[in-house]
Amino acid sequence: MPLIQVKVIENVFTHEQKQEIVRRLTDTMVEIEGENMRPVTWCLVEEVHSGDWAIAGNPLSTADVKALAAGVGV
Repeated sequence: MPLIQVKVIENVFTHEQKQEIVRRLTDTMVEIEGENMRPVTWCLVEEVHSGDWAIAGNPLSTADVKALAAGVGV
């Protein structure tokens, strides 16, 4: 049974965006594994607290991610 795990920093994505992530990733897995696997394909979106995610030893906040998405360097 496939399990898709996605981790994101809290308050970056809306509820609707997270639901879209779930739908699209599930659809992609089903394209690979076959439609019969849809009922047993799990998708889990986990939110990590702002500042608890780091790249190269530098913590990222929700504000940092939103700035990156807007094209502003962090």
